[in-house]
Amino acid sequence: MAEHLIEIIDVSKNYGSTQALNHVNLQIDKGRVVGLLGPNGSGKTTLIKVLTGLLKQYEGQILINGEKISNRSKALISYLPDQIYFDKWMKISDAVSYFKDMYEDFNEDRFNQLMSSFRVEQRSLIRKLSKGNQEKLQLALILSRDAHIYIFDEPIGGVDPVVREIILSTIMHNHQPDALIILSTHQIYDVEELFDEVIFLKQGQIVLHENTKALLKSYDKTLLDVFKEVFRDAF
Repeated sequence: MAEHLIEIIDVSKNYGSTQALNHVNLQIDKGRVVGLLGPNGSGKTTLIKVLTGLLKQYEGQILINGEKISNRSKALISYLPDQIYFDKWMKISDAVSYFKDMYEDFNEDRFNQLMSSFRVEQRSLIRKLSKGNQEKLQLALILSRDAHIYIFDEPIGGVDPVVREIILSTIMHNHQPDALIILSTHQIYDVEELFDEVIFLKQGQIVLHENTKALLKSYDKTLLDVFKEVFRDAF
């Protein structure tokens, strides 16, 4: 096992004249729940796409468990993107078959348990599910892998408060104990209890990476108030 599960070394990424990531350096260890926080456009999704191997053109180096990005590193990561990604013709059973074929660590029994707890009808065409139930389906698939790293990109964006609570509770209670969880969001309300540590990303740069309890003690404020202070000029 490498010293750090994820190591990001001087990573930069440009989209034309726009710099999405600006010399990012970061180390994250296993067994942590990490909040990747910042307003829209701060570079969160770009950083996640670099980590997951979806973006291959960038400067710097990424190490996952001590190895460069490869099929081996990708197999360690279970990733929930910020958009629904199923094809319109797919049934839930088609999605399950895809995950079973793609990922050796997919646990179908766990998937069935999660879907039962979500009360989502498994015979349905995915396109006929409500947005909330589509979110729950994706979440069940991602959490049914025995992964080393779980990455969630805006999993609570655009859902109602009840579904939001279900999603966050499910993430926190249905993952491998030693796994690393990275949860990206710009919605800070009522999430500070989730995170062991937080990373603030602003204009493509890491402006803060601290233990959550130590951070809140030093500021003597809520995480939302710290967020507002750090990103005051971004709103």
